[in-house]
Amino acid sequence: MPSAKLSHDSPLTPHPPHLQPHFSVSLFHLHNSLFFTGIALFFKPHTPTHNPDITAKMKDTYTLPSAADMHVHLRNAPGPIASLVTPTIRPAGIDTVFVMPNLAPVPVTSVDAALEYKSALEAIDPSVNYLMSLYLHSSVTPEEIAKAKKAGIAGVKAYPKGATTNSQWGVVSFEPFDEVLKAMEKEGIVLNLHGEVPSDSKEGVTVMNAESRFLPTLRSLVGKYPKLKIVLEHCTTGEAVEAVREFGEDVVGTITAHHLSLLVDDWSANVHHYCKPSAKSPEDRRALLQAVVSSKGKFFLGTDSAPHDISSKKGKGNTAAGVFTQPYALGYVLKALEEGIARGDISDSDVTDEALAGFFSSYGRKFYGLPPSDKKILLKKDGATVEESLKSEQAEIVPYRAGEKIWSVEWL
Repeated sequence: MPSAKLSHDSPLTPHPPHLQPHFSVSLFHLHNSLFFTGIALFFKPHTPTHNPDITAKMKDTYTLPSAADMHVHLRNAPGPIASLVTPTIRPAGIDTVFVMPNLAPVPVTSVDAALEYKSALEAIDPSVNYLMSLYLHSSVTPEEIAKAKKAGIAGVKAYPKGATTNSQWGVVSFEPFDEVLKAMEKEGIVLNLHGEVPSDSKEGVTVMNAESRFLPTLRSLVGKYPKLKIVLEHCTTGEAVEAVREFGEDVVGTITAHHLSLLVDDWSANVHHYCKPSAKSPEDRRALLQAVVSSKGKFFLGTDSAPHDISSKKGKGNTAAGVFTQPYALGYVLKALEEGIARGDISDSDVTDEALAGFFSSYGRKFYGLPPSDKKILLKKDGATVEESLKSEQAEIVPYRAGEKIWSVEWL
């Protein structure tokens, strides 16, 4: 396990005392190979690469089991964004979601808080099965892990400190969590990894190689906790895909809808395409597409749908990281597969009903110990148009590929 030095930070506000950050220097294990550190070469004015006229030899309709999205952000509930976003889950053909715990100003670090959050989401839409998670933090103890198992909490999410939205309470080393990780291994609770190290110019780390630099930490965790169930969330590189494939069935990866179509040039020109981890090269996108159609249980859908009010995307200061895909998640994947066939990244024969049913539904459910879905959905090519935005009096959220034709979903 890579070592890390710990020291005290000045408290960030507004944090309650038990959530004051106690780590400072970001010292995740960094290996020496550099990966796409020349990010400036990619930053040029660019028209997004999407082509709504692309056609490919896929079927026009698919009848599949209802989907499970194993990585969603629904924000604070009750709250204006949760009220807009949560009702879009089921119409998208999804009946089960794994909910992220990185709320603000206080993340979800206890079983009681997770259950309270779940109740608030169920008050918005009780027809969805919400799998809840805890935020890995110093206040999480082995005793809380045992309590989490009894309460049905599905996982614990580890965020590198400072790497993404609301990660200021995150970790810089897994060493202080040894007993917690052993308890998770014993109880069968999943460790969900945001697989990046924070950007660090002195160490040559940028958004383009942050995921690759994290992979030694993944390998160390697998070596030290061989029975721990681990998800490398939102894989964005060929290197991450290969790393997941190195290990047995207890180590898997999720893949988002938007990373199957976006490239670095797209998000450098459009704030609504910017996310963490960021989209990368054509070669990486090809590796992700190939992973979807050849998953065999190693990869499944985790959209990382991350809604932000338009003021956070286009207001003053840095743009918020996140792409909102929840209402059309399955359609985005199918469209990306069509485009991948047209480019030659994958073959039309790769896109089978079995591969889609596994990636959308059965692989994720099996990994989290859930039964297969007994419900069916019908997807139709170009049966819908992506809304320009979702609006209420308190919030406005722009979805990915707004205004484009997309696959529609019907419940059967």
